[in-house]
Amino acid sequence: MEISLKQMRYAVAVARTGHFGQAAQDCSVTQPALSQQILALEAQCGMPLFDRLKTGAQLTPFGGEFIRRAREVVELADTLSAFARGHTGQPGRPLRFGLIPTVAPYLLPQIFPALTANFPTLEFTISENRTDALIVGLGDGSIDIALIGTEAPNDGPRLVSAPLFDDPFMLATSAAEFPEGPVTLAALHPERILLLDEGHCFRDQTIAACRLDGDPSSRTFAATSLSTIVEFVANGQGVTLLPQIALRKEATDPRIAIHPLGSPGAGRVLSLVWREATPFGTTFEKMVGVIRATRRSHTPDLAVT
Repeated sequence: MEISLKQMRYAVAVARTGHFGQAAQDCSVTQPALSQQILALEAQCGMPLFDRLKTGAQLTPFGGEFIRRAREVVELADTLSAFARGHTGQPGRPLRFGLIPTVAPYLLPQIFPALTANFPTLEFTISENRTDALIVGLGDGSIDIALIGTEAPNDGPRLVSAPLFDDPFMLATSAAEFPEGPVTLAALHPERILLLDEGHCFRDQTIAACRLDGDPSSRTFAATSLSTIVEFVANGQGVTLLPQIALRKEATDPRIAIHPLGSPGAGRVLSLVWREATPFGTTFEKMVGVIRATRRSHTPDLAVT
């Protein structure tokens, strides 16, 4: 018996979710039907792909190598199918759009209405995750496109990265803490700089910009959101950097003062990223244009002192 594309799709889904039930739901089949196909696939391979655990399914060493190759086959099959159907450049299902947490709540309200207006036949499913998880999602096909604030890595799937716009960093302090005007990063006391917890690319960018010495993971304060950090800043318990796109939401408290950074400053470039082999590249390029235009037409984020 030959290995079928269906079996590979099911196996890839189990590997992605780590659970037979969730994989069956994602594939729109019953769990017994999916399990039967996986068992048949393992019988054909002559060894198990997954260890069945109480908490879910875990890839065996052989299974890991099999899934890596199966993902490539599934992706090529999808691309060929799209070409054969004379695809319009848009998926026949909701577009899976991932954004990092330090972008999603601030930029999405601006760009989502423009995207839905410019692509009326396209549906979106939105997810929020950290950069490394989004890159993994692009690799395993669980998301189609991602909006990130760092350069795409070179050691993963082959990606296209389209810069959208610069997002400079500003200094947030309590209202009485600094005089008006630009503040240099060198003037900040390192122990008073509040950071997001590990795994956030914005945390790493802040550490690099402020040249924080020692082991940043040893700090006693690490927040899961910028909103939490800002509340501490408002109470005079530290200072932090904020991306400019976050100011309209995070810096409206009168107890907060926003200061531009003196030269050389700091910032990031927001980019839209997708797999090079996607059949939807034309649509993604149009999305880049819509986001850039929407951003240019939007009112300034917030005045700074």
